[in-house]
Amino acid sequence: MKFDNNVGRLQRLMAASIAGIGRRYAVLDALTLKSGDKIIDVGCGAGQLLGHLAKAVGETGQVLGLDPSADQLAQARAGCSEFTNISFLEKGADDTGLPDDCCDAATSTQALEYILDVDGALSEIQRVLKPGGSLVNISILWDHFRFHGAEEGLNNKIHDAFRAHCSHQMLPMELPGKLGRLGFTHMKDKSLAFVITRRDQNSPALYTENVMANFALTQGVSEEEVADWRSQLATAEKDGRFGFASFPVLTTAYLSS
Repeated sequence: MKFDNNVGRLQRLMAASIAGIGRRYAVLDALTLKSGDKIIDVGCGAGQLLGHLAKAVGETGQVLGLDPSADQLAQARAGCSEFTNISFLEKGADDTGLPDDCCDAATSTQALEYILDVDGALSEIQRVLKPGGSLVNISILWDHFRFHGAEEGLNNKIHDAFRAHCSHQMLPMELPGKLGRLGFTHMKDKSLAFVITRRDQNSPALYTENVMANFALTQGVSEEEVADWRSQLATAEKDGRFGFASFPVLTTAYLSS
């Protein structure tokens, strides 16, 4: 799934919701940055995290926002224009063009699961990190991602269609082995799971519903079925039986010195 145009807009709205804000706080809490550090944000999107990182590393530090989407990076540049210590790379995660051992830390938020060659991306992160450098990643356990309230058969059909939107459904379960083979140690996982029972403008449920509905149409689900699913969710919310559950996992690891 490409994060351009409408999908990118919905992603930015989700990032600005209470769930997106919570994820950024979790990443910042897990990072151990100091003045003068250099950090890369892999799949930085519209750059919601970059300003926080820029403040953490100070004027002598450097923040690199990497993303393959020109649309997303344009949003990031506009939002980070006041910072002089942020640079942008319009590149894929498996080929940053950076020298070896140049970054003190790397972070990625719900980006690695979308990369087909995730091993190549992780190898590239390992290459650009200095020995002892840290990685903080958030990825979702998509098998535990679910809307509730619509009729079971139709709900299953929409969710089954949505499985094709990313390459790695359960990446947090695979990361320890992948990172260990690359020389990372001291790996820890933290659940950021949440449940939401409303679809207001501060809820990621509404924007996620839009993304799923649009994606289901590209996978052959009919417009009538998608409209019916959305109508059933709205009715469930009105009746007080709507729910949306997601299971992000924050993984931290350190590259062996």
